[in-house]
Amino acid sequence: MAEKMWGDEEFWGLGYDWDPDWVLTEKQIELRTKLIDLCENEMRANAKRSDDELLYPNRNFEILGENGFLALTVPEEYGGLGENHVAFSMVCETIARYGCASTAMCYVMHMAAVNTIMLRPTPELIEKYIRPLNTGKIGTLSYSDPETGSHFWYPVSSGAEKTENGFKVRKKASWTTSGGFADFYVVQTTSPDFTGYDDLSVFVIDGEHVQAQPSLWDALGLRGNQSGPIEVDNVEIPADQIVGPLGDGAASNDEAVDPWFLIGSSSTWSGIAMGAIDIAKRHTTRKRHVDVGLRVADYPTIQDYVGEAVMDTNASRMFTLSVAQAFDKATNDNTLVLELGETARADFLHWAWQIKFEAAKNAAHVVDKMLHACGGSAYKRDMEMERYLRDAKAGWVMGPTNEVLRQFVGKAVLLGFESLDYWNQSYNNRAVENEIKKLDSDGKRELAAQLLEQADKDAASEPAKA
Repeated sequence: MAEKMWGDEEFWGLGYDWDPDWVLTEKQIELRTKLIDLCENEMRANAKRSDDELLYPNRNFEILGENGFLALTVPEEYGGLGENHVAFSMVCETIARYGCASTAMCYVMHMAAVNTIMLRPTPELIEKYIRPLNTGKIGTLSYSDPETGSHFWYPVSSGAEKTENGFKVRKKASWTTSGGFADFYVVQTTSPDFTGYDDLSVFVIDGEHVQAQPSLWDALGLRGNQSGPIEVDNVEIPADQIVGPLGDGAASNDEAVDPWFLIGSSSTWSGIAMGAIDIAKRHTTRKRHVDVGLRVADYPTIQDYVGEAVMDTNASRMFTLSVAQAFDKATNDNTLVLELGETARADFLHWAWQIKFEAAKNAAHVVDKMLHACGGSAYKRDMEMERYLRDAKAGWVMGPTNEVLRQFVGKAVLLGFESLDYWNQSYNNRAVENEIKKLDSDGKRELAAQLLEQADKDAASEPAKA
């Protein structure tokens, strides 16, 4: 297959030999070719402006909307391209690699919001939020909480109550990508008549009802994605803006939010890594040391750096694509509409945790190595390597953070999935017994009295929770 071409010039990155095209359909390859052209012609230049000036990539989203990418996974009968998880992975990677990582991450959140709605589609939601995607409407998720960090499934600062015509929703979020720029926000709160932190509900809030503070976003990398805090202050919404039934939030997390977000973000980190390798190839094959008559690319050390980077990144890419294929197989290429209580993607969620961890770790390592391969030239801003380095660092700290995911996987392997206890509903009996052993008889009596008092209070409040 011929080398990629941008306009009349040979593409400066890796050739097709290093892309796993055998997992893509012909339609998906055509979409990628089209997307690379869009990146080369405009989106990449917008990346620099977004980074320099903390600008939200509005123009890039206009481009994506004009070309159907904002409805990539929406069924064709609703105006979408009808694509699957593998296509989504490819698009996120391509935007991050050739265009703009901030745009890629905003796109991930947009598509995660869209697919959360499509998990429980209703005629009202489809007409109001899904069909207008072709006009350039942007969605996002808002699941973080200022009190619980990356434990987004524990929204202690948010809630909802029933009203005569719908719901009154309050939401505080410490991080919301596209905050202040999205047309609609898919938010998670505790349910009305809240009974415990597995009792969560999902709502769609129109952008005009969201108080955003984009001016507070000034970050190391992904500077264009505007992930500042937002607040929804007891906004009344109609009943048809709930996504799924009350209490469906936990199932929605496992079946829609996490699978789509983790596939998309993992692909974004791999795209950043591949973009850095592209830059390194361009520089090292053109930079010549005249004193020894060698290009930088001719040094074995540089070849080692690049070879390892390509292999590690392709391993991460293939891992991500493999999980995307598992999601496709489980959902009949993203055409299966699940009934309440049914699962498909959730059965592979622990695999999605792993791909995010590996992709984020790899991106930070690879971009750093590619900077070293290019030497002092890469330290200057005009090469763009330093932007890729800063963008890559976001992968490790973006929730669920790699620390959280590493513990999840290790704990699940050693102690079983039930030990994860997302909503803090179980206790460590061994630890409790060990602490009690440290108390003398008076301390034990005091503790017993406190526990009995708390039990009486809990019992008195149970009717109010029902």
